[in-house]
Amino acid sequence: MGEEAKRFKIITLGCKVNQFESACLRGALLHAGWREVLKDGCADVNIVNSCIVTQRASYQTRQAIRKVIKESPSATTAVIGCYAQVFPEELSGIEGVSLVVGNTMKSRVPDILLDTHTSAPPLARNPSQACCPTTQFSSPQPSWEGELSDSLRSTTLSVEMFSGRTRGFLKIQDGCDSFCSYCIVPFARGHLRSLHPQAAISMLRSFADKGYKEVVLTGIHLGKYGTDLQNGMNLYELLKLIKEEGLPLRIRLSSLEPKEIESDLIDMVASEPWLCRHFHIPLQSGDDLILRTMNRKYTSREFAALIHRIKERVPLAAIGVDVMAGFPGEDDRAFKNTFDLLTELPVSYLHVFPFSPRKGTTASTLSGRVNEKEIKRRADLLRGVGAVKRQIFYTSCLEKEFQVLAEGRKSRERGIIRGFSDNYLPVSFPSTQLLKNEFVNVVIKKVEKNEVMGAVIPG
Repeated sequence: MGEEAKRFKIITLGCKVNQFESACLRGALLHAGWREVLKDGCADVNIVNSCIVTQRASYQTRQAIRKVIKESPSATTAVIGCYAQVFPEELSGIEGVSLVVGNTMKSRVPDILLDTHTSAPPLARNPSQACCPTTQFSSPQPSWEGELSDSLRSTTLSVEMFSGRTRGFLKIQDGCDSFCSYCIVPFARGHLRSLHPQAAISMLRSFADKGYKEVVLTGIHLGKYGTDLQNGMNLYELLKLIKEEGLPLRIRLSSLEPKEIESDLIDMVASEPWLCRHFHIPLQSGDDLILRTMNRKYTSREFAALIHRIKERVPLAAIGVDVMAGFPGEDDRAFKNTFDLLTELPVSYLHVFPFSPRKGTTASTLSGRVNEKEIKRRADLLRGVGAVKRQIFYTSCLEKEFQVLAEGRKSRERGIIRGFSDNYLPVSFPSTQLLKNEFVNVVIKKVEKNEVMGAVIPG
């Protein structure tokens, strides 16, 4: 690489799985002697870890690519991840893109970049050489566990991995076989693959040894963890193994499908203080006909029963919900079913997604398209419901005590610390000390709009 360390910058779009994979790449490049530059700094290599889940995400990826090329026109610009897997030709057509690497070869990105920078000029790789196949929608079949092992050997869990954060992410599962009619992800991520439980435990030990206080278990279809493993392994059994370890970690679960949240998991969340009282559950639609057209495997009644069951067993649980506005065939009555269901349910917040057709999915060919103006109106109405639900949830926590993981000062306000409770309250509280990566017992005293304010409990 020469005497001066190569400078790199990673821009990550999309989900927590992408965040984890970017952190692995970051650790590998730092371990190889490269130097990371700040967000606005000039790098020798720009890496954009792409997302394709919506049209908006694709646009944001292209926007990020053009921005870094404009900022560093002489740099090597590599685009990796889901967009690169499914539509490599779109990305390779952007002037200034040097490298396009899909998910099937993401674990080789450090080696590819190191090899590239021993050559002059930088190598331009096309999909048939270093990336995914040029055939659209070819389902990737990497040896995922081997891929993750490669990352581990390059200091995946070094202190640099999630530097500056109090919360780490651990990808324990990849791939999806559900093929919801609107979703491109199965084409980008391939079939279900799970990390061996002992490897997961080993990684959690390393997080604890490095001083992390919270780890988010994440995956593309997290609730299917263990499907490809033996001896009845599943997410609940993995959590039992984690409990036996007694690690000084708070564990948070990322998104789980409604059919995959069983009573034993709810009971564990209710009884184990190390397991966060936080569920994120995709609904997508509250209309049964639309759910069937989406290829979702539950009814609105089953979803409602699950939410009430969680709230009965874990009253202060945060329940986040994904919902889509304007799916093809969603007439006024179908939208009202969704709106009324979410208005009635004791959920805590909503993530609202306007429908956007993805080339190659079944939904992109469906009739009954809703016009964009109406999609926006419906999305705004749902966001209004979400704002009300968030306020109700925050207010329900008044005068309750929580263990908050402090993340340092709130913006530049001196004497005010910000952190998160296990049930995902963004809590601010006064402190004469600069607290970061410490658990602090706090009682909630005030709620204003999206602000939750508390007081430290003495002793």
